[in-house]
Parts: sequence; structure tokens; C-alpha cells
Amino acid sequence: MCKRGEKIRVVGVSRGNEYSPNHVDNDAAILRLAAEALERMGCEVTIYPEKEFVAQNIEGEFIFDMARDRATIERLKELEDGGALVVNSAYGIDNCVRQQMTELLVANEVPHPRSFIISTDEKFTPSVFPCWIKRGNSHAMVKEDVVYVECREEAEVVMADFRKRNIPVAVVNEHLVGDLVKFYGVQGTDFFYTFYPTEQSHSKFGLEAINGATRGFPFDVKQLQAYANKAAEVLNVPVYGGDCVVSATGEIRIIDFNDWPSFARCREEAGPEIAKCIYNRIIHKLEK
Repeated sequence: MCKRGEKIRVVGVSRGNEYSPNHVDNDAAILRLAAEALERMGCEVTIYPEKEFVAQNIEGEFIFDMARDRATIERLKELEDGGALVVNSAYGIDNCVRQQMTELLVANEVPHPRSFIISTDEKFTPSVFPCWIKRGNSHAMVKEDVVYVECREEAEVVMADFRKRNIPVAVVNEHLVGDLVKFYGVQGTDFFYTFYPTEQSHSKFGLEAINGATRGFPFDVKQLQAYANKAAEVLNVPVYGGDCVVSATGEIRIIDFNDWPSFARCREEAGPEIAKCIYNRIIHKLEK
């Protein structure tokens, strides 16, 4: 399928194990499936662990990645600034850090819970109990980075823990009552997959149980897909996943959005669609 009579060389960058809590094998599997699909399209794919990618100063015109390490992200930014195509963009990965994500989704009117961004050096002032207090300066890496609280005293305990761990900023989201729905998508394709994580035991930290049993509130999947694709556009992450809460009236609000998740429930279907997204962007760049 590749043009110009020779294979297009594509570099893949895998996610460091420390950034895949309880999902090391799943993250490796989806990257491999995307790479295999690109190879079937006629591309030549070489995958590097993200630390090795930086240490060896790897270059490439076309790169796909699940990077999370700061040094890797900065290296990818350098390559992007020099003209490389990177999916997902390193700038997009940074946009999915909790504080930036919240600010961008709210500013672009993507349906979202009422949210506050506060310094951990300050007293906890939002009056939105129950709520979630989330690490603001990175993706969640341990269970303690995302905490459900029901009162100010519990909130202050979390803030003290964040200070102790040198986390400078917290994002506070009001707790939404309703069904928790997880979704995966690939921008520029028809692929979109939803499921109830509490029913299918798909969890990083087991926090989904707080929402309780799924009631099966009806909702418009196409509307959720439209919201998700808008978020993907705003955040610049065409390969994405996330979580939303559906109320009893069918209102949808996105509570989390992630760059290139594991696609664990649907990776066999997702891998070729991710490859298609990457391949189409490569061809578009070549034809410019």
C-alpha cells in the first residue's frame, strides 16, 4: 500500500512500564498490533522502548508512540518541531496532563464536571462535596493520585499527602451521579467502543466501584463520540480513550481523557484502525 516504490520507514516508541499501572502487557499488545497492521500496509516498522529511543538519539520522519517519560516527550517535541510526524503528538500528550486537560476541555465547552484547579500549598476551599481530588501535574501513576472525598477533613488529608509527594497542584472535580462509561476512539475513523467498566472488571485502580452498580441509563452513543472527537481535536490526541458519566436523564459529561490507552477490551479491532489513522497521516504528509 505504501507509495513511491519503497517501504516507508516508521518508528514506534513504547511506554515505560512504570507508566502502565496494571496494564504493562495490555499497553505492549496494542502498540504491537498497530505496528503489525502498518507492516501489512507495506511499512517498515522499528519499535524502541522510550528510554532507549532517547538514549540512542533515534530520529525518524514518521513516528507513533505511547510515550510518557518526560525526556521522551521533550525529544519527540524536538523532532516534531523539525518537521517529523508524531502520533500522538508530544504536545498532545502534555495536553492530557490533568491541569492542562481540564483547562482545555472547559475552555472549549466539552461537557465536563464542575472543576477547580488549586495549589496544594493552600487550604482546600472548594465546596463541592463529594468530589474527586486528582494530581494536577501528571497522569495518574498510583492509586493515591486520584482520591474520592466526602468532606473538608478528608480533602485536607489528601492535600497534605500531595504536598508530601511534592505535587504542586490539584484538580478538583465534582462527583457526578450516574453510570460510568468507558470509551475508546480513533479520530478520522469510524472506530468507537464503549462499555461499563464496573461490569467487565476493567480497572487500573479499582475506583470505578465508587459510582456503584450500573443502571443502564440510555444515552446517545453518537453524541458521546462527537464529544470525544471534539476533545481529541482540542487536545491533539487522535488515538484516545476516556471516561464519562451518564445521568439518569442521558446527559453525558466527560470526566477523563487519555492519550493512547490500552484498548484492552477491543484491541484486535482497534489495532488496524490506529494503523489506518497513522498511515493516512503519513500519506497526507508525503503528498503535500
